[in-house]
Amino acid sequence: MRNEYVQAVLAVVRLVPAGSAVSYGDVSELLGSGGPRQVGYVMSHHGGGVPWWRVLKASGHAPEGHEAEALLLYLEEGTPLLGAYSSYLRTGEGRWRVDLGTARWAPTDSDFDSIDAVAEDLERRLHELSVADDGMSL
Repeated sequence: MRNEYVQAVLAVVRLVPAGSAVSYGDVSELLGSGGPRQVGYVMSHHGGGVPWWRVLKASGHAPEGHEAEALLLYLEEGTPLLGAYSSYLRTGEGRWRVDLGTARWAPTDSDFDSIDAVAEDLERRLHELSVADDGMSL
């Protein structure tokens, strides 16, 4: 995975405000690059320094293996939830998820300007690398 893509994904994730969430596919769509699996890879390998709990599966389920920690963060941030999260807190049992329909981040115009700048920089850097790679083969 190219570092340029990793940095672009992390830049978009940093923009997601508290109490909001996006799916892996939302991030790739906002960037206009990659797909949900690529974003998931970035988050699982490089996402520890950003609000990782705000990036979810399209189902609204928290990142696997991090459900308990994520739930506490969702509650602290006031993220809309569905299901038996209160029993999960007490017993570790029960199914819950983020209400992605309600919690999904709606970027402002300013956010879109920032996202566009990140996406354009990614595209430019990847193009430069591609041109450099082509020049190496001559």
